[in-house]
Amino acid sequence: MSQTAEDEIDDSAAPLIEHLAELRTRLIHSVVAFIIGMVICFAVWNPIFNFLTQPLCHAMAARGQTGDCGLILIKLQEGFFVAISISLLGGLVLSFPYISYQMWRFVAPGLYKSEKGAFLPFLVASPFMFFLGATFAFYVVTPMAFDFFLGFQQPGSVLNGGAEATGVAGIAFQGSAQEYLSLTIKFIVAFGLCFQLPVLLTLMGKAGLVSASGLGGVRKYAVVAILVLAALVTPPDVITQVILFTVVYGLYEISILLVRRVERKREAQLRADGYYDEDADEDPLTDEPAEGMEEGR
Repeated sequence: MSQTAEDEIDDSAAPLIEHLAELRTRLIHSVVAFIIGMVICFAVWNPIFNFLTQPLCHAMAARGQTGDCGLILIKLQEGFFVAISISLLGGLVLSFPYISYQMWRFVAPGLYKSEKGAFLPFLVASPFMFFLGATFAFYVVTPMAFDFFLGFQQPGSVLNGGAEATGVAGIAFQGSAQEYLSLTIKFIVAFGLCFQLPVLLTLMGKAGLVSASGLGGVRKYAVVAILVLAALVTPPDVITQVILFTVVYGLYEISILLVRRVERKREAQLRADGYYDEDADEDPLTDEPAEGMEEGR
């Protein structure tokens, strides 16, 4: 191998090493921020747990169960794992803005100015939509779901008839703290992720991977997929599944409108650049460009 070829290899390897070093630095910063967020949430896990149990306490109060709405520990170590679960979720929430910033700092140098302007709104919209979905789940969905589940309780009674006592066995809620926290987090994460649908589809539309007509054409398949999703990520009760289906399908329709808006902007830009042919048979927004576009190029 000649000296020139060796120099070319060394020159090409240097940027890769620099990128890996930069990635390592960003990952270390993100992990440290996550650990700091975990420690903070572990120190105040009791108030966070009290906040997360509000939907259950409100649902029980609405049914006239004004006593203690506390949960029990089935296993000796369950309280510790409840605190750890809260710390993990809270640490991720607290550190997510900083982690997103580190991701942006790593990706931004490789983007053109126009690409930065197109990508940055989606980076801001993603955590906002997740927070919106989590808020909707916590304040709307979980109270309704917990009220539905609590409806299967029944009061017990004893009737002294004859020589032996007969009666009705009572069914009372005595929930596990870890099971309740797992269910609540599942609601929050599921709705938060489902609210990412408009962001994801709009970004794909901007990249030309999907189109409004294509999304509209597969609407019936999307309905089936959303039904399956609602059945998988929610508990087996009809109310929660119907709510999730309604919300996600509404977001799907909103995504079609947003993708169509992106296509109109792209079409206007093509017209301004002289690449759009009014008489062309092909749509300039598809993967197969029209003849007028080819001539313009």
